[in-house]
Amino acid sequence: MAGSSVTPTNVPVGVLGATGTVGQRFIKLIALHPYFRLHALGASARSAGQPYHKAVAGRWKQTTPIPQAARDLIVHACVPEPFQGCAIIFSGLDADVAGDVESAFRRAEHAVFSNAKNHRRDPQTPLVVPLVNPSHLSLIPYQRSIQSPPLQKGFIVTNANCSTTGLVVPLTALEKAYGPLDAVMVTTMQAISGAGYPGVPSLDIMDNVVPYIGGEEEKLEWETSKILGGITLDGTTFDLHAESPLRVSAACNRVPVMEGHTETVSVRFTKRPPPTPQQVRETLEAFTCAAQAPLCVPSAPKQAIFVHEEIDRPQPRLDRDFQNGAGVNVGRIRECPVLDVKFVVLSNNVAIGAATSSIMNAEIAIAMGLVSL
Repeated sequence: MAGSSVTPTNVPVGVLGATGTVGQRFIKLIALHPYFRLHALGASARSAGQPYHKAVAGRWKQTTPIPQAARDLIVHACVPEPFQGCAIIFSGLDADVAGDVESAFRRAEHAVFSNAKNHRRDPQTPLVVPLVNPSHLSLIPYQRSIQSPPLQKGFIVTNANCSTTGLVVPLTALEKAYGPLDAVMVTTMQAISGAGYPGVPSLDIMDNVVPYIGGEEEKLEWETSKILGGITLDGTTFDLHAESPLRVSAACNRVPVMEGHTETVSVRFTKRPPPTPQQVRETLEAFTCAAQAPLCVPSAPKQAIFVHEEIDRPQPRLDRDFQNGAGVNVGRIRECPVLDVKFVVLSNNVAIGAATSSIMNAEIAIAMGLVSL
């Protein structure tokens, strides 16, 4: 994987949707980052023109105070002009506005890393889980070339849906070791933070499980194939799980947990005989990714997959913040009487499932020399 020998320092970045829950998490992480520096913030017209701490008054929902680096920054409308000094734009915009706004920033020659769903289906837009498929960023030069007019620096990269992100990390480890998977069945128990703020009404979710999340099952099923697939030989689009068709059946549920998506997963391997549960356990423990090495980006976890030996782990309350939520937790690996092997996955939906993924994707793009600094 090609990379840059330049060590980045003091990289100015902007955040769109800065007053929302994902935007707040971006700000919290960037304030602690070794080389990203908050330069500009964007939000809706009702927040524009105010210092950030006033724009977000009563709506700051993080467990730490508003970072000093953001408090007095003036919030702008989400248009490119006030962001011209930014090398990178992180988008935490809601899907109802993200598509056109992100496209405008790309046309203005910004490198946009989006948490929104709008561009994920675009056949020339990388859908990147940083622990899985950073090689898909190689499509960026072609994406630039087909814009009108062609671009020199601008592009859009999306991260995956939060439930998809946790799933594809162990699936990638298994496919690298044992060849393509034939079928995956996954049932999710998704935290309420995944619905944003104010999210699901308390009287609907307390003492309850809601067995429907609009559009979630479809996203989990098709995103998995795009992420696990490759780039076509001509370098212009994606092969969806190129080696063989992959059948994914998802059932998504909202549960009264604040943060951390839990998924029960069963897999069937194409090659026979399949690996044993012990082989699967060893494979998941040994999995490493390019974000860890050779790229060594600062937000990468020490272990991409942490395998729990305890019979009742992982659990959201106990395990979601391990490694700052940047890795994936797996447990209860055992034989499946219907498919081959089954296990439990836990991922932090507001960290690796959202802002942390976009930040790590940007770090990787810089390491690959794809961002102009």
